[in-house]
This record gives sequence, structure tokens and C-alpha cells, in this order.
Amino acid sequence: MASSDFAIGMIFLFQTIVGILGNFFLLYHYTYLELTRYTVRPTDLILRHLTVANSLVLLSKGVPQTMAAFGLKHFLSDIGCKLVFYVHRVGRGVCIGNTCLLSIFQAITISPMNSWWAELKLQTHKFLGPSNVLCWILNLLVSIIIPMCVTHKWISKNNTRKMDLGYCYGVVDNGITHILHNIFLLSYDVSCVGLMIWASGSMVFILYRHQQRVQHIHSTNLSPRSSPESRVTQNILVLVITFVSFYTSSHILILYMVLFHNPSWWLVSTSALITACFPTVSPFVLMIRDRRILRVSSACLRRSAPLHTLFT
Repeated sequence: MASSDFAIGMIFLFQTIVGILGNFFLLYHYTYLELTRYTVRPTDLILRHLTVANSLVLLSKGVPQTMAAFGLKHFLSDIGCKLVFYVHRVGRGVCIGNTCLLSIFQAITISPMNSWWAELKLQTHKFLGPSNVLCWILNLLVSIIIPMCVTHKWISKNNTRKMDLGYCYGVVDNGITHILHNIFLLSYDVSCVGLMIWASGSMVFILYRHQQRVQHIHSTNLSPRSSPESRVTQNILVLVITFVSFYTSSHILILYMVLFHNPSWWLVSTSALITACFPTVSPFVLMIRDRRILRVSSACLRRSAPLHTLFT
């Protein structure tokens, strides 16, 4: 095994372990807040679904890529290849949908009462649960064709091109059905990203107007920076910017791989690495910017302090 392959394998292994641990901790944190009713926010429900989707992406992408980098080529059966890529697409689609839903919900939440969103502000909480379920169902259905696009064997057909993905082969089919389905998947992604950017722009505009409105007031309680809603909005903006950055970089590489025949193993690995960056980074972005985590951790440490003294 070449040293470069070993290095890539270690990077994938480190990324997968760190990402899984980060998402597991965040899921535990939001579940704990829900069970104890400790300053629960409506956005916590969306973030719980996001951590599950992130974990699916990391497991379905990071684990196979790590094994392939360590020299275990084609260790999956045909069913295994199809299942891994199907789970990856579902998890990735839910990530996009949840991040989009998160940004739209927060834009509606902080909108002024005299805006045209005012009628929806009181009803958004009712639609969060059904919207998350709908996001999962939609991606489970639209991803059905993904198993037809991968195989564990190097097949040969007149109207297809094959792409070596390290542990499976991608099938680039020129059939009208596959083309229409790819257009539909791309439309879903582009629509979600477009709505994210639009909602983020709306949030920035609303925060800017609010800051201009209260800048002459010296009370810190009225500062937009100290407002809980403003802090949540800033957290979501950072999350959306992180997602769009990694998503754009990943799709540039994927487009390059599709357009050029037989991309190199280094290009395939780089694309997979960038694809898994958001699921790895996002839980730490949320943990760093969520003050409740520090408060809950401090409270737990204070409760456990007497127990530690018994053994010292």
C-alpha cells in the first residue's frame, strides 16, 4: 500500500470518528434538553434530524472510503454497493432539506409582525414535525433510482460509461429515464440551496434593520447581539454558510468527475472528503455557538462533584 493511500485512509478514518462522535454528542445533548425541558427551542427538533442525517452520510461515505484507501478494494457485494449509495443519498438529501427548513423557519420567526410572514409565525411550530417527516419520505422515494446507478462489477453496455469509485463502480447512463431523474435530483438540491440563500439574506436584512433601530439605545438587554433570537439566527447563518461552501466545492468536483472519463483515485477521494466535511464540522459549529451546552455541562459537573470526592 502506497504511503499516499495510507495517509488518505487515516484522514478518512479521523474524519469519520470525529464526525460520528460530534453528531452523537449533539444528538444526546438535544435529546437531554427535550427530556428535561431545559430551554428547549423549536429548532432543536430540526437539528436532531440533522444529526441523524449527518451520521448516515458519514457512515455510508467515510467507512467505505477508509477501507478502500487501506487497500480493501471491492469488498462490497452488488447489493452492498447499492445500499451504501442509497443510504448516502438519502442522508445527504435530508441534510440539504433540514438545513433549508432551518433557515426558512428562523427567517419567519424573526420577521416583523407587520411583514407578510406575520400570519405564519404562530403556525410554524405545528409544521416542524410533519415537515421533517416529509423530508425523509421525499428523499427515500426520490433516491430509489440510485441503486441502478452503481454496481460492484465493471459492466459493459453501449449507452453507459463506467466510473471507478474505489470500492464500487458508478454507471453514467445516457437513457432518458436516468437523465430526467438526475435533473429532478439536481432541481431538488438547487431549490433547497436557493431557498437557503434567500432565507439567509432575509435574516441578515432583518438583523441589520433591527440593529439600526436600536443602536441609539444603550441598554444591553435590547442589543441585537444579546437577544436570544438574534444569537440563534447568527448560529443558523454560520451553519448555512458552512453548508453552502462545502456543497459548492463538492459539486464542482462531482461535475468534473462526471464530465471526464475515469477520474483519478485522488480526485474521487478528495470529492468524498469534501462531501463528508459538513456532516463532520456542523455539530462542532453548533456546539461552539450554543451556550446551553456549556450550561448543561457545568450543571452536570456540579452534580457529579460530590461523587468524585468519595474516591479522592
